[in-house]
Amino acid sequence: MAEDSPFTVDADWLQQRLGEPGVVIVDASWYLPAQKRDARAEYDAAHIPGARFLDQDAVSEPDSSLPHTLPSPRHFARYVGSMGVSADDTIIVYDGPGFFSAPRAWWMFRTMGVVQTYILDGGLDGWQAAGRPVTAEVTKIAPSVFHADFDASRVATLADMRRIVDSGESQIADARGPGRFSGSEPEPRAGVRSGHMPGARNLPYSALSENGKLLPGDRLRKAIEDAGIDLSKPVVTSCGSGITAAVITLALESLGHTRNRLYDGSWTEWGGLSDTPVVTGKE
Repeated sequence: MAEDSPFTVDADWLQQRLGEPGVVIVDASWYLPAQKRDARAEYDAAHIPGARFLDQDAVSEPDSSLPHTLPSPRHFARYVGSMGVSADDTIIVYDGPGFFSAPRAWWMFRTMGVVQTYILDGGLDGWQAAGRPVTAEVTKIAPSVFHADFDASRVATLADMRRIVDSGESQIADARGPGRFSGSEPEPRAGVRSGHMPGARNLPYSALSENGKLLPGDRLRKAIEDAGIDLSKPVVTSCGSGITAAVITLALESLGHTRNRLYDGSWTEWGGLSDTPVVTGKE
């Protein structure tokens, strides 16, 4: 396991366990259009031996009008079961840069009851840069039965967020970049207003890792506290569509903070409505 977080593994740990029964590797890469990377094409060209590809769009709830909505336990179980994943497996997820979309998959698996889920520190980019093995061979998969044990306490809904904004009963940590948070940059999705929820604090996901590796505990704590987040109080994490909010969730959990939820609809839902309060500026 990696040194600071109980939820990450390093490349040495994983390489020693390639092909080990019960250890399932999942490529959970997903990218914004601006990143100009094609997750599926990159997986097909080179992935860690034995890895399966988790499509962040396909695993989402099919009946939702929002992007990346957490699927129902039934849909999630069907999807990951088709990947050959069992709830009894030890699951290692990764993405390209290290801590962008992999934490979302980590959070989903844990929300569905798989506590033995970890993230590869350094991501695939770091793995390849170190000359570790990759392959273009198709991973042989035997479908599995996945039994989901859904934990609703890890998820915040729109109704929860309306109440939280009104009452201040929980802190809100927004993982988007400063420009989108303040409203000085437009949202990438049409019809979504710019700005943030009243009372929210800006904690860009990119501030929580360095060179593809999660910051050590003392630096994680400082980054979170410098953003105005009190680690002794409840936190809801949010972002654009629920992907990078999970980076903050991972950071909180790595520091032992368990009174947190992820707002699944995130800014696409909140900013896309006409009756939700929106403020601009840095605070």
